[in-house]
Amino acid sequence: MTDLRITTFDSGLTVATECVPGALSVAAGVWVGVGSRDEPDELSGVSHFLEHLLFKGTDTRSAQELARGVDRRGGDFNAFTSKEFTAYYCRLPARHSDFCIELLGDVLTRPALRDTDINGERQVILEELAMDDDSPDDVAHRRFSAAVFHGHSLGRDPAGDREHVQAITPDDVRSFFGEHYRAEAMVAVAAGPLSHDDMLASLERVFAGVAVGGKRPARSAPHEPGTGTNLIDDTEQVHIVMGGRGLPRSDPRREALDIVNHVLGGGLSSRLFEEIRERRGLAYSVYSGVSSFADAGVFQLYAGTQPEHRNEVASLMRGELAKLVAEGITDEELDVAIGYLTGAFELGLEDTGARMARTGGQLITMGAVRPIAEQVARWAAVDQPATREVIRDVLAAEPIVVTVGPSV
Repeated sequence: MTDLRITTFDSGLTVATECVPGALSVAAGVWVGVGSRDEPDELSGVSHFLEHLLFKGTDTRSAQELARGVDRRGGDFNAFTSKEFTAYYCRLPARHSDFCIELLGDVLTRPALRDTDINGERQVILEELAMDDDSPDDVAHRRFSAAVFHGHSLGRDPAGDREHVQAITPDDVRSFFGEHYRAEAMVAVAAGPLSHDDMLASLERVFAGVAVGGKRPARSAPHEPGTGTNLIDDTEQVHIVMGGRGLPRSDPRREALDIVNHVLGGGLSSRLFEEIRERRGLAYSVYSGVSSFADAGVFQLYAGTQPEHRNEVASLMRGELAKLVAEGITDEELDVAIGYLTGAFELGLEDTGARMARTGGQLITMGAVRPIAEQVARWAAVDQPATREVIRDVLAAEPIVVTVGPSV
């Protein structure tokens, strides 16, 4: 049995520690409650820019010292920016737990943020954006998000765009850090085979310097979605993304939507995979997915196919959606989906990194951590009336369709 405890320091920083007996690693992470949807329009991409810069060195360590320190211990030190938060994490063998937590505390409370580093990293981010633009499936998903959340910051790419990345100044970055990287807007998590008291003591020591105060950004829900687009591009495949609005994070129907999504395109036994790839051989990659945010959500179907099969594949995707709306799912499909979701969820929590990530993600987005048994029970409780309701409420609308690829 693991032991998860949540503590709030006097500074306002929320800290979670989870003792995982028998684990060989320790994982620590910090979640900051600001993402791309919270940025001013003129600073689009600044959260991602700042994420890069925290690895460029601190008051006491250079970028090379940070990297070598982790490599010397055989670990992983990374970060990512999402639409609603930014996360930093480190995972090392348990004997290096103090260094793991100390490293996070150093970059989160004492980043150098030098002008030369900011201007130098700008080019790296521009190269990252160029790399993403060379992936037509990424372009299709970005265009779909922009259509579903038309005119709203949820439709932005967390990495930003060239125009704004080039315009962001060193003072913009430092000001954004000073405003948002504060105790009450952050969550620190550690998971490993150490005692709760030992992990808590390490976290308290290294985060003693975090700025007090801070608050979560004010957010407004997105308005009506836009329409689909077709982008002509010189690629070997046509990339089709189809879907619409889903459910917000707190919606009690989320588990039913998870079940329906798995039946539609969430696994190797799904309808999209079976019909488009297995029976007809019209795509290598074909799937569906759902995402949820504080006040909105999205569902989407994807397939990549050769230009001559574009219309047929798009028709098959629409057909599977229509069939789902008209007939629902079978009892066997319901049983398989529940078994997959509960089993994969439990297997995914066998390492400290996964446990740390789940705890940090839930605390920063919902303010609490749902017990594992409760989450399993919520999927297991989904019945046929619940799936029919969520199909009617979410999947019955006319889908938005975005394509990227050669003209036919």
